Amino acid sequence: MLERARQMFASFGVAVSLALAAAPVSALAQIPFLQQPTAQPKYAAIVVDAKSGEVLYAKRADSPRYPASITKIMTLYLTFDALSSGRLKLDDTVVISPRAAAQAPTKLGLAPGETLTVEDAMQALAIKSANDIAVALAERIGGSESRFAAMMTLRAQELGMANTRFVNASGLPDSRQISTARDIAILSRAVMRDHPQYYKLFSQTQFTFRGVTMRNHNGLLVRMPGVDGLKTGYTNASGYNLAVSAVRDNRRLIAVVMGGPSTAARDLNAEDLLLTGFDVMSRRDRGERITVAQNLFEPEPTGPITRPSSEQGDGEQDGLKIVLASATPPPANTSTFQIVEPRTTALRGAQEAAKTTRKPAGRWAVQVGAFKSKALAKKQLTFVEQRFKAFAKADGRVTEDDGTYKAQYRGFDEDDARSACKAMKAKKLSCMVISPG
Repeated sequence: MLERARQMFASFGVAVSLALAAAPVSALAQIPFLQQPTAQPKYAAIVVDAKSGEVLYAKRADSPRYPASITKIMTLYLTFDALSSGRLKLDDTVVISPRAAAQAPTKLGLAPGETLTVEDAMQALAIKSANDIAVALAERIGGSESRFAAMMTLRAQELGMANTRFVNASGLPDSRQISTARDIAILSRAVMRDHPQYYKLFSQTQFTFRGVTMRNHNGLLVRMPGVDGLKTGYTNASGYNLAVSAVRDNRRLIAVVMGGPSTAARDLNAEDLLLTGFDVMSRRDRGERITVAQNLFEPEPTGPITRPSSEQGDGEQDGLKIVLASATPPPANTSTFQIVEPRTTALRGAQEAAKTTRKPAGRWAVQVGAFKSKALAKKQLTFVEQRFKAFAKADGRVTEDDGTYKAQYRGFDEDDARSACKAMKAKKLSCMVISPG
């Protein structure tokens, strides 16, 4: 447990409060919550119901971001278009040009003049994220990569991706190539809707080409039940990106996370958003009236993004700063439902902040966390009881729902439940007020 806590500190790249920093090292293993990547300036995310398009959660969803290799979803979308219209066949030949062969890794590494089939090229893009094959396929369909990129941008506009511009087919660094979390979610839905026969390509966990087996970069495919796509991406300037979709109880959600500080932080965040989203939808199906609260404690970016000085080698950073400085601040999220982030924020002191001490009574409940293990959920109950008087006499319990363990307090009336949750939010800790079913 101690080693896991240390790893989480490193991956999230943030410091907890001075009070915790002064605590013994062994105490770190008992911390149930650590900083979410939401405070990172590059971070943006959205969660969408794939069927209805309803936005369940949005954080900087319209702020310009570098898509990195998530770009290849659009490259593949246009390939699917060509296949569906008969302009291309799966067994057609794709020739590697000198320009394609010269692309930076990740790539298959084929020499100029070598060939592969369209079907193999598609797998190389979806699974290996091969930049050389992205260019070769773009040249095969569009005649040149620049013309293909213009086709990508035009198709993006037709799909409603209003804040997206493509200048290459791979997602390699270029200051002109930008998108948003919302636009990537729109594209993800479009792939499923318009080309369901090819969507399964994104669920393949590995690809074998000329005797070499390559694994899919999307680790959630093998770690989280129900996940069946889509695509990861990374450059120094973009941070760690992921467009992911999962199905549970015949409902599909799409989550897009951009600008994560590490692969682990990005994947954990995306998994949490999906788990919480499915929990909300399940409760709504049972007729519960749920208000899902989110601690929006960091301001929306309206100016330049500041980046760690350790980032090197990507000359497009200044370009994005100019874009952001001139951009209109994104509109407020008008979604009826917002998703709480189960691992939201750093602990900022041990002072009690409960604003009510009277004994709760009633049928309302407050959920203070959702975890992947019962032990962590119990630790959260202990943590909350020790720091907030409002929960001291409440009925704390852990409930299990489809592999997720929820830490909840029951027995509140409405005013007490909202007051107790407000006290937690004052300390930048997440909670969910649950009305009687």
